[in-house]
Amino acid sequence: MARGYWVAHVDVDDPHAYEAYRAANAAAFRKYGGRFLVRGGAAELREGSSAGRTVVVEFDSVEAARACYDSPEYQAAKALRLPVSQADLLIVEGYEGEQP
Repeated sequence: MARGYWVAHVDVDDPHAYEAYRAANAAAFRKYGGRFLVRGGAAELREGSSAGRTVVVEFDSVEAARACYDSPEYQAAKALRLPVSQADLLIVEGYEGEQP
């Protein structure tokens, strides 16, 4: 079974208010086994354009990634995020093929 990932690019308008979202989303990630691989660290843009923050969260499966997003816990956290940021969020299936 392929792992599932949230890949998000986020511009934060109010960093102080965004902290409430970060605190609130912990319950959903804990419940569905989400693990941060990237959480707004330093980034170097090489092509195209991107938002200010990149976030990658790993789940044991795509189903768990979807269930987390759809959960009441995450939807409550998302309600805190929407007024203070703009985001693109993808749920992506992990690669299970051969590696070079």
